[in-house]
Amino acid sequence: MAKYNIVEKKEKEASYRSMVSEQVMRELQEGILEVIINQKKFKDKNYSAKRLAEDLGTNTRYISAVVNVKFGMNYTSFVNSFRIKEALAMLTESRYYDMKMQDISDYVGFSNRQSFYASFFKTVKMTPREYRKRYLDAHPDVAEKIEAQKAKKRRARKNRKKRTNSQ
Repeated sequence: MAKYNIVEKKEKEASYRSMVSEQVMRELQEGILEVIINQKKFKDKNYSAKRLAEDLGTNTRYISAVVNVKFGMNYTSFVNSFRIKEALAMLTESRYYDMKMQDISDYVGFSNRQSFYASFFKTVKMTPREYRKRYLDAHPDVAEKIEAQKAKKRRARKNRKKRTNSQ
């Protein structure tokens, strides 16, 4: 065994985590949740940890420490988790069925479709299109409603076109 000199890797903890008191952590945790969820800043693709820190009157190290300790992930993963939850809801609601994946990606705050797909797949273990298809396969009543809405829109377009051509 001495030949390989195997040493067990110790878990390192960032020193600034222990500098944040439990009281400050709780206050920042509440502030982070207020801003990110209640103010829906997760939908703003330009809302960074730096802007969050400025809004909460602290620094990014504290934001990072609180998100890591209290939520068990980094800032980007934390924000993306809310974006994915919003996308999941949109993918199952008939009023959003006409939206393209790029539009859903933009609406929930991703800066591009690729990061949306990567984060979605990492979380849900399937693509957004697969998720929507599986949902519709499992809920034929919703699929019928969507098809009826699409047919109604086609008829309306056809009627508008007829009126425009007859004038």
